[in-house]
Amino acid sequence: MKNSTSNDTVSKLLIDNAAQLLTMRGEQNHDVGMIEHGSVYIEGTTIKAVGTKEEIDALVGNSDDVVRIDATDKVVTPGFVDCHTHVVFGGSRVAEYCIKLTDERPETLKKFGIPTGIYASVNMTKELPVEELAAQTEQRMRAMILSGTTTIESKSGYGLTLPAEMKMLEVNRLLSATLPVDIVPTFLGGHGWEEGKDKAWYIDKLCKEMIPQVSAFHMASFNDVWCDEGNFTAAESERILQAGLDHGLIPSIHSEAYSYVGGADVAIALHAANAGHLNYTPPALFPKMKEAGVVGVALVGTDYSVQHKRPLDPRPMLDCGMDVALATNCNPGCWVESMQFILDLACRRHRFSPSEAFRAATYGGAKALTLTDRGVLDTDKVADLLIFNVSRFQDVVYRHGTNHISMVIKNGKVSVENGQIKEEQA
Repeated sequence: MKNSTSNDTVSKLLIDNAAQLLTMRGEQNHDVGMIEHGSVYIEGTTIKAVGTKEEIDALVGNSDDVVRIDATDKVVTPGFVDCHTHVVFGGSRVAEYCIKLTDERPETLKKFGIPTGIYASVNMTKELPVEELAAQTEQRMRAMILSGTTTIESKSGYGLTLPAEMKMLEVNRLLSATLPVDIVPTFLGGHGWEEGKDKAWYIDKLCKEMIPQVSAFHMASFNDVWCDEGNFTAAESERILQAGLDHGLIPSIHSEAYSYVGGADVAIALHAANAGHLNYTPPALFPKMKEAGVVGVALVGTDYSVQHKRPLDPRPMLDCGMDVALATNCNPGCWVESMQFILDLACRRHRFSPSEAFRAATYGGAKALTLTDRGVLDTDKVADLLIFNVSRFQDVVYRHGTNHISMVIKNGKVSVENGQIKEEQA
């Protein structure tokens, strides 16, 4: 049996003898399906067997055509599925962020002429050529890949005109073809409305023109909307999401980040795939969301970056058995690229257990995107795996500020090794 990580002709791969192998098999939010001294056998892009070293050795034998990766004293998990991001954007709002660290008065920002909020990002994004927007986004996606993300959901929403929104979605398409990561595109025309335009006019344009065009050109899988006080009402959000459903787009919703206006009720009524934020969602709604199949996406990075006055309490979701996901929400106001950092925040600030956090970052993220072929290490699943340079998975959330990734396997091939993306995977 070969001992190598070369990708040149690899079609059979054995990840051998991990100290801890987390399969994520099980039905509970804390189930990580741990196998001690576990191995994974891969053929092509697909997992063919998962079990103890002894079980997999008996299956594989000493075949000369199997490439072996020694995972002794390491942890192996599914790849991270970052199921809620706004990673496509132009420019930076660092000046706004730094002023707000010590002075949140709007008049201070105005005095210094610093543009703020979503429209600042819209204006920095919509004028960029697609090549420059792709180049800026690629830097962030590369950082995500290096820290273990193998699937990225990527929203539009900083355009708010059809050409600008389509440009953002085109960036997703371009980078899907060049980076070793799966990008799941979401249309977020309902992030706000075109500056200086009437909201009712924009909603009409969104439902009758923008959504049909996005669908016709197959630019997105999901249709999202921001339902909150000062943004879209529950009734407006339902209309926008229903328009997406009518054109084959799966509903997703930003809901109750800063107030409860009924967004969770819309998610329940339309059986949305996922609902993000949920800071103000009444806990009594979580069992109903579970029944409707809505995955709750905990955006703990945002609570940290904006110093949220009411951080999400995920315990009612977790305790009622609702599927929960963790995501970076990478955006100009929450510039987080590492899912490992999100695991740290989830455990220390939001009282996830390490088991709950790892499951939410893998299985939960896949469930939020309706992906049944990943997020778990099992027979016939996509071979997306992480090898961590620790012997206990809890060390990932205990030892802060370090990228613990030793290796990333994407679609059965080594895509990250020694802190570098292997360019031949592009």
